[in-house]
Amino acid sequence: MIRLIMPTIMSTTALQFSPIQEIIAEIAAGRLVIVADDPSRENEADLVGAASLCTPEMITFMAVHGRGLVCAPILRERAEALDLPPMTRRNREVQRTAFTVSVDAAEGISTGISSADRARTVQLLADESVNAEAFVQPGHVFPLSAMPGGTLRRAGHTEAAIDLAKLAGLPAAGVICEIMNDDGTMARVGELGEYQQKHGLKACTIAQLIEHRRRFEKLVRRDQVVNMPTDYGDFRCYLYQIDTDHSHHLAMVMGEIDPEKPTLVRVHSECLTGDVFLSKRCDCGEQLNAAMERIAAEGGVLLYLRQEGRGIGLPAKIHAYKLQEAGLDTIQANEKLGFPADLRDYGMGAQILADLGLKKIRLLTNNPKKVIGLDGYGLSIVEQLPIRVDANPHNQKYMETKRDHMGHMI
Repeated sequence: MIRLIMPTIMSTTALQFSPIQEIIAEIAAGRLVIVADDPSRENEADLVGAASLCTPEMITFMAVHGRGLVCAPILRERAEALDLPPMTRRNREVQRTAFTVSVDAAEGISTGISSADRARTVQLLADESVNAEAFVQPGHVFPLSAMPGGTLRRAGHTEAAIDLAKLAGLPAAGVICEIMNDDGTMARVGELGEYQQKHGLKACTIAQLIEHRRRFEKLVRRDQVVNMPTDYGDFRCYLYQIDTDHSHHLAMVMGEIDPEKPTLVRVHSECLTGDVFLSKRCDCGEQLNAAMERIAAEGGVLLYLRQEGRGIGLPAKIHAYKLQEAGLDTIQANEKLGFPADLRDYGMGAQILADLGLKKIRLLTNNPKKVIGLDGYGLSIVEQLPIRVDANPHNQKYMETKRDHMGHMI
C-alpha cells in the first residue's frame, strides 16, 4: 500500500543575491551557484556549474539536493559539430528549451547513469578536442542547445550557464539542474533562502547577468538614422543590425526621449500580409496603424522587428494559412509544421530600446510574453496598454485562439 505523505510547509525566506563577479568566481572555482529566472517566466531556480569542471560530487549534489533533470547546455555550433540533432522536430515545450538527443560517453563509463559516468560525459561535452565519436546516443545526459547571443537573446537558464562559463574564462558549456522541494513541487525563488544558507551557495538572477553583459557588450549596432515622413507624421527612423545573425530592425521615434519619463512603446513583429497587403486573416495591420497613430499623437517609439509570422518566416506562415483553411487554428497550424506557437525573440528589441535611451515604458501590447526578461536591460514597464481592434469574419477564430490559448488581452 502506498502511504501518502503530506507536503511540508516551505520556508518563505528569499534568496540573497551576490554580485555577478562573485558568481563568476564561484563558477571558475568549480563550485555550484543558484541562478533564478524572472518571476513572470518560470519563477524557478537552477543549480548551475561549469561543464569543464564537473565532478561526480557535483552530479551527486544535483541529484540529491536539486532533484530536477541534470542537463548540459552547450553552444548551438557545438551541438552541430557533435552531430546532436534536436530531440524532437516539433518543439512544443512552453519555454522552447532546445533539448538535443541524449548522450553518454562512448568510453570510460559503465551504464552511464552513475555520478562518475555522467560527470565524464558532461566534461567531454565541454572538451572541444573531442568529436562526435566520443559519444553514443541515446544516453543519460541531456545536452541543451543555447541561443546564439546567450542571455542577451533568451533569458533562460541554458543561456545563463553558457554565459557564466565564458565569463569565468572556461569552455562555453555548463551543467544545470532545477531545484525541487522535498515534496516534489518546484522550488520558487522566494522560498529558497534557508536552502541557500544550509548548503552555503551563492545566488544571482538572470536579470543581473543580463545587466552585467549589457554593461560590457552589445549585440545591436545602430547603422543609420533618417527622417521618415508618414501619413501619421514625421518620424525619425533608426536602422539597427544584430551582430549574431546580421538581421536588421527598425525603430520609428516620434518626439524626444526622456529617460526619466515613461515613453509610449509598441513592439511590432513584421507581418507582410497584414502590414502591407492589409490581410483580414489577422489583426496585425490594424494594430500597426493604431499604434502609429497613437505614438504620433503622444510621442514614443514603434519598434518594428523583422520576425515574420511570430518568428517562423513568410513561407512557413503561408503554409500555416493553408492548414488553417483546412480547419486548424493558428497554434495547431504552427505545431503541425514543427514550430512552437510563438517563436519570436524580444531580447534584441530590449537592447534596441535601451540603446535609444529608454528606461520607463508604457507598453502597447496585448501579448503578456513581451514583458518578460526586461529588468536586466534597465527597462521597467510602468504601464501595459492593450490595443483594441475589432474582429472580422476572417480573423474571429484567430483572435479567439490568441485570447484563449496564448493569453492575449483581447
